[in-house]
Order: sequence, then structure tokens, then C-alpha cells
Amino acid sequence: MSAEAGAAPAGRHVLILGGTTEARRLAEALARETPYRVTSSLAGRVSAPVLPPGETRIGGFGGVEGLAGWITGHGVTHVVDATHPFAERMSFHASRAQALTGVPLLALRRPGWTPGPGDDWTFADSLADAAAVLPSLGGRVFLTTGRMGLHAFAHLTGTWFLVRSVDPPAAPMPPRLEVLLARGPFGLEEERELLARHRIDVLVTKDSGGDATSPKLTAAREAGIPVLVVRRPPVPEHVPRAASVEAALDWLRRN
Repeated sequence: MSAEAGAAPAGRHVLILGGTTEARRLAEALARETPYRVTSSLAGRVSAPVLPPGETRIGGFGGVEGLAGWITGHGVTHVVDATHPFAERMSFHASRAQALTGVPLLALRRPGWTPGPGDDWTFADSLADAAAVLPSLGGRVFLTTGRMGLHAFAHLTGTWFLVRSVDPPAAPMPPRLEVLLARGPFGLEEERELLARHRIDVLVTKDSGGDATSPKLTAAREAGIPVLVVRRPPVPEHVPRAASVEAALDWLRRN
């Protein structure tokens, strides 16, 4: 259902930014609570997204001013930034829109991953940094940083890559590349089998956090495969944060 302009009904109108697992779970929880009208905003990077309950809109807002105008024009009373941890531009836009509108803003950010006993992790500050260090770690790479970032690895002609994506990636991309079209989440046994079948000797991932994509880390630890982890980019520091859907619900009830 598309969101139409107009004031929210008696109660609250929550705008949820992002297509993450947490964003969907928050929309599902709010849909069960009658005081809330919920609109989920999706970036539109996946051709057939799984839509959350409530109203949805797909695509950008046209910058900070566009987002602020949408918030005021649609009677939004609360904004929850539940975008991917690496969608830093949207997080800064949300922060600036909050300054313009005065509408309360919460960042719903899943905790990042931390290495445990048996993990062999190397950290990089960006995709470009990861591409620079990658050849020293292995030659058969399971690259799980998303299809939008393949250009950062396109110059690595001597490395073989396995990429798993919902939609086919677009150029530029590495020349030695195999693409698996699939939609997660993926279980531990699936990840074990994938690493073994493709003889993977290094895993590259972003520090997305959460449980949905962590089985690949467990499988890599069990197989003794090194992991190259891209650190999260900076986000607005002054925005209040919740680490779980339950904490976000508590914030909404209190504000």
C-alpha cells in the first residue's frame, strides 16, 4: 500500500527508514499496536523486496529537504532510522531532517560483530582498503559485501570471487566471478557446504551485525578460514540509539 499525504489518525505516525530485518520486525510489532500508523520507506535497490506490514514507500526523498517535507506533509510524529549500518548517507539525512522538523528521531542499530576464540579476523576501514589487503589473505574469496560494492574489487584480476545476491550485479566487477542468485537468511549447514564446495580460503564481509547473516562467520571459524571485516562508517553521534526492536518499542512508548 502506498502512503498518501495527510495527517496521521488519532495516535502516532511512525516513519521507519530501511529494509533491514530490524525494520521489518519493528513494523510487524507496531502493526499489532492500534495507536500506531506505520510507513516503511525502502531504498528500492532490490527488485522484489519483501514488504513489511503497514504502508510502504520505495525510493529516495530528494535529500534532506525532501525528507523533512515528507515528514511534515504526512503528519509523521516519530522517525526510526533502521537503515543498514552501512547506509550512512541516509542516517545523516535523517539527523538533519530532525533538526529541521523537530520530530523525534531514533537510530535502531544492531550491535556489531566481535571476534571470538578461534576467529582469524583482519579489519579494513573501507572496501578500497579491503581490496588492497585481500590478495595477501587468499585467492578464492567469498565476497559478501553486497553487489553495489563490487567495483572496489574489479581490478583484482588474479583473485576468484564468489558473490551471493538477490539480484544480478552490474559492471564494473571482478573478471573471475561466480554469482549465486539467492535470498537469505542462510543456515549454518548451508554456509559450511558452500565454503567447502567452492574451496573458499577467505571470507570478506561488512560488519553488519545481527544473527541473520552470522552463520557464515561460524562456518569460517570452523573451517579455519580467515575473515576480512570492513568496519562500519561513522554515523551521527547525538541521535539516541536502540540496539533491539524491543528497545525501540520502549522508546516509542516513552516519547
